[in-house]
Amino acid sequence: MIRDILKMGDPRLLRIAQPVEHFDTPALHALVADMFETMKAVSGAGLAAPQIGVDLQVVVFGVGHNERYPDAPPVPETVLINPIVAPVTQDMEEGLEGCLSVPGLRGVVGRFSMVHYKGFDQYGKPIDRIAEGFHARVVQHECDHLIGKLYPMRMTDLSKFGFVDAMFPGSTVEAD
Repeated sequence: MIRDILKMGDPRLLRIAQPVEHFDTPALHALVADMFETMKAVSGAGLAAPQIGVDLQVVVFGVGHNERYPDAPPVPETVLINPIVAPVTQDMEEGLEGCLSVPGLRGVVGRFSMVHYKGFDQYGKPIDRIAEGFHARVVQHECDHLIGKLYPMRMTDLSKFGFVDAMFPGSTVEAD
């Protein structure tokens, strides 16, 4: 089922999500299925449970070819529950980000260029990966939702934040 996505300004996006305590349950499988269906319906690269009003540490992500990020390399389709993310290097990369909860806007955000993330899938199977580049950016962006952070809160230069149609007139860059 496609769920409504909360928009910036909704206080539920600012909460710290609760850990998942029970894996491989019908409710968790239904949540994950709804999250993927919702993400794909709007051509998202990822989605966090708080974005659909569910206060749990669950994120999904994955990108093959995506109209919102046409130049991005593929990111494996992943369910990541109760994640822990740590930088592998202190090197930072600036990149343009959008968010399904901040429609029509994009901004330049600095993120660690390489991260180590671990957690569990919906069956309770451990996940332990190193990610770099766009993959690392997506993981960091989605996991920020679990601690009540939206990408504009990470920006250091608001002159690099604006409406897509104003920043890229006539472009094919998607609005949200």
